[in-house]
Amino acid sequence: MGQKRATLTNQIRKAIDASGMSRYRICKMAGLSQATMSRFMSGKGGLSLDVLDRLGDCLGLDIVARDREAGNKRRGEK
Repeated sequence: MGQKRATLTNQIRKAIDASGMSRYRICKMAGLSQATMSRFMSGKGGLSLDVLDRLGDCLGLDIVARDREAGNKRRGEK
């Protein structure tokens, strides 16, 4: 069976943990409350697109489209 891809929110959570910065610092840089960050990191809350943009800027993240054709071929689809 194929491996399930991590959701975008889980990838962002991992990037926050791997950033080497404290969550407090990230909150200050991105302009969000620690409570909002805590809810997001525990999976109990989401973030607005504006906050996601600011997090992406502070963490140096970019969204890269994957090659859908290659992914389909690996799964045996035509």
